[in-house]
Amino acid sequence: MKPTYEVQLKIRKPVAEVFGAVVAPEKLSRYFVAAASAPLVEGTTVKWRFAEVPGEHDVIVREVVRQERIVFEWDAPSGDHLIKVRMVFQPLDGDNTLVQISESGWRDTPDEREASHGNAGGWMHMMCCLKAYLEYGINLRAGGAF
Repeated sequence: MKPTYEVQLKIRKPVAEVFGAVVAPEKLSRYFVAAASAPLVEGTTVKWRFAEVPGEHDVIVREVVRQERIVFEWDAPSGDHLIKVRMVFQPLDGDNTLVQISESGWRDTPDEREASHGNAGGWMHMMCCLKAYLEYGINLRAGGAF
């Protein structure tokens, strides 16, 4: 069975604000990435840089439906195939949004199972940081890089 997963978290902000905080590089870099080269726009490739991970990572944006979903692909750790990331933004009411993130495309090997588990934890961490940033105005990742 190929590894797949989904993580989710409720953010106490309207869907437009939550979606915008993921798409816009100036906001994304306040809680998740060290830098993003451009906004997430369908048909583009954006470069993300993380404080904890060396190099730049290509984010190949496949689909963006405003305030609903973002789908992109990026390299698997082996570099020989792509992993698909799907982010869904579901308004729960006018003031709350459920964010769901799933990844697929992992191969059923020990290395890829381990990498998929690491990414699942990474996406959950990202959503916790998004929640802290939007709800409380703090950057949980500040000072966390080693």
